[in-house]
Amino acid sequence: MSTRTDRPAGTARIRSTSAVTAAALGALLVPASATDAEAAAVSARALRVAESKKGSPYQWGAVGPHRFDCSGLTLYSFKRVGKRLPRTAAAQYNHTRHIRASQRHRGDLVFFHSGGRVYHVGIYAGHHRIWHSPKTGAVVRLERIWSRSVWYGRVN
Repeated sequence: MSTRTDRPAGTARIRSTSAVTAAALGALLVPASATDAEAAAVSARALRVAESKKGSPYQWGAVGPHRFDCSGLTLYSFKRVGKRLPRTAAAQYNHTRHIRASQRHRGDLVFFHSGGRVYHVGIYAGHHRIWHSPKTGAVVRLERIWSRSVWYGRVN
């Protein structure tokens, strides 16, 4: 008889422990969701900054506010919303949380690469398009992503 009473008591303890564990895990997951939501809001604001620079001329090494190279535009846009990024496209890639294309959102960074080397960056605008400062003689503009050799990063 004592075996029957021990078994339900043990089971109750396990269930109780599982509920406590589940509650603790749930509490751990909430901040991650809040962090993702915060990152998305910041990225959306940075995207609006980049959009506001439409027509600004490309200049190698320029970080704004009137001329930009590719990583200068992303650096400037995120700096205006309180986030720091390194200077170059490759360093920015290493600074971001890498995400899959299926996870990308407006405001995430799009990194163009060749042979594992990042050579260009823009800000994802949705619908397979980016805001970027492409090259000498061009201006900041919205353009379709022209390559499949891209990686995505999220600024935290």
